[in-house]
Amino acid sequence: MDKAKPWSIPKRWIWDAYKRVKANRGAAGVDDQSIEEFERDLENNLYKLWNRMSSGSYFPPPVKRVQIAKRGGVGTRPLGIPTVSDRIAQAVVKAYLEPELEKHFHPDSYGYRPGKSALQAVGVARERCWRYAWALDLDIRACFDSIPHDLLLRAVRKHTDCPWVLLYTERWLQASVQLEDGTLEPRQKGTPQGSVISPLLCNLFLNYAFDRWMMIHHPTIPFERFADDILCHCGSEEQAMTLKESLEQRFAACGLELHPTKTKIVYCKDDDRRGTYPNEKFDYLGYTFRARRSKNRWGKFFVNFSPGVSDAATKAIREEIRNWQLRCRVDRWIDDLARMFNPIVRGWITYYGRYYKSALYPTLRYLNRCLARWAMAKYKRLKRHRRRAEDWIRRASLRAPTLFAHWPLLRGVTAGR
Repeated sequence: MDKAKPWSIPKRWIWDAYKRVKANRGAAGVDDQSIEEFERDLENNLYKLWNRMSSGSYFPPPVKRVQIAKRGGVGTRPLGIPTVSDRIAQAVVKAYLEPELEKHFHPDSYGYRPGKSALQAVGVARERCWRYAWALDLDIRACFDSIPHDLLLRAVRKHTDCPWVLLYTERWLQASVQLEDGTLEPRQKGTPQGSVISPLLCNLFLNYAFDRWMMIHHPTIPFERFADDILCHCGSEEQAMTLKESLEQRFAACGLELHPTKTKIVYCKDDDRRGTYPNEKFDYLGYTFRARRSKNRWGKFFVNFSPGVSDAATKAIREEIRNWQLRCRVDRWIDDLARMFNPIVRGWITYYGRYYKSALYPTLRYLNRCLARWAMAKYKRLKRHRRRAEDWIRRASLRAPTLFAHWPLLRGVTAGR
C-alpha cells in the first residue's frame, strides 16, 4: 500500500493525462526522451510522477527553447518544449482547471478551447466586417513571454484554492529555459508557448486583461480573440482610434505592449464603402481580409470584404511542398505519393479552403506542376517534356479524380499559375 500523501491526486488522472500527451505527440525536451522511450518503462515512470506530484516534491525541469516558423511562414518565434513527464504533469493540472475556467471565458474567445476553433473566429470576423466598416487589428508584442507572473497567479487564485494546482502552476512559471546553446536562462515573466498549460493560462490572463475589460468599458464593440490574436470591429475611424489609445493604456497596465507598427486600423472597403485609406486589408489567422470580387445567388458580380488564404500562408505551403522533394521520389508510384501527402493536403483544404476557396487554387496548381516534375524524373518518355508531363498529370486526374485530395477542387478550373 502507498503511504498517505499530502494531496490526493488519483492515479487515473495521471494515466488519462499520459494518453492525451501521447495523442498529441511532440518533440523531446531537455532530457532528449521521446514518447517511445518514456513508454519503455511506462508503469514505473507514471508511478514516479504520481508519487512526486502527490507528495509536493515534483519540480519541473527546464524548458527547451527552439525557434519555429510563425503562422504563415514569415519569421520565427520561440517555442518552449517541456519533457514528456512534465507535459503529463501539466496535462493533469489543465484537466483540473479547464472545466472551471471555461464557465467564465468570453464566447468570442476561440483559441485553444473545447468546441472552439480558428475557423469559427474567421467566420465571425467575416460577418462582422460586413456590418462594421472599420476594424482594429491588434498585435501584442511577445504576449506569451511578457505576462507578469504576479497578475497571472492572482487570476488563477481567483478560480481555485487547490494547493497543489497553485504550487505547480507557480513552479512552471518560474522554471528556467534552456537556450539552443545549452545555457540556462531564468524566467522572470511569461509562460512558454508550447507548454501544455500555457494556452489555458494565457486565455485566463487575457480574459481579465482584455475580454472582461472590453465588456465593461466598450460593451458595444464586438471582437474575436484567438489567444493573443485579436480583432475589434468599429463603426467609425474615430471610434477605432479612441479604442486603440485606450487599449494601449490598458495593456501597459497589465504588463503588455501593443506592437506600434503591426497594430493598425483598417477600412473594410467594399462596393458600398467609398474613399481610400492607407490600410484596406489585414491578415488574421492565416487569412487575408480584403475587398474581393464575388458572385451572388443570381449570378451578379459584386465586391465585398472577405477572407481568403493569405500570401504568407501560400508561401509557407509552397515551401513545404518543395521540402517534399518529389523529384527525388522516383522509387514511388503516384498512388504512394497520394497516400503519403493527402493528409497534409486535405488539412490545407479543410482550413484554407473554407472561405473564398478559389484563392487557394494557384497553390494547388503549383502542387500539380511539382507532380509533373516528378513524372518527368520517373518516366524516360516524359524527360525534358514539361507540357507532356503536365498533360500526363491532367489525364491521371481524369482517370482517378479523387486520388489526390486537391484534384476534385481543380476539376473544371481553368489552368494557370
